[in-house]
Amino acid sequence: MKTKSLLIAGALLFAGCSSTSSTGSPIIPNKAIQLTAKTSVSLANLATVAVVAAAIYVVYDPLAPNWEIEEARLNDDTYRFSLKMKRYHTGGAGESIQILKRRASQLQFEQGFGSYQIVEYTEGIDSQTIGARRVAEGVIKLVQRQQADSFLQN
Repeated sequence: MKTKSLLIAGALLFAGCSSTSSTGSPIIPNKAIQLTAKTSVSLANLATVAVVAAAIYVVYDPLAPNWEIEEARLNDDTYRFSLKMKRYHTGGAGESIQILKRRASQLQFEQGFGSYQIVEYTEGIDSQTIGARRVAEGVIKLVQRQQADSFLQN
């Protein structure tokens, strides 16, 4: 929603930069900033660059986390995680298992369990209209220390 409103505002700004009638005055004055003796930048060009940079920032959002995680509690000691990677990124494709383990460790500590077990884990690509996204899903079970003994699992 935020992205759409910014893009609409940018389109309106571009539409207001020029006027079809001779009586109207433009939103941005027809002035230039003198950088050197032979180089200047018009305010219209400067505004265009600012709007394009803002649109790129909103779409890419470099400060947003690479992964979004949804958590569902299945019962007292079992959780399901659904992770989705943001569409435009510059790395972090292999981080999903680390994020799952980090969140499982947090839950284990917060609830006083001895350990956790990864019951199920899958990774994949979700093809969508705008582009593909990496996704991951996992189920963890929080266990007490005696239940975490490897001999009990065999």
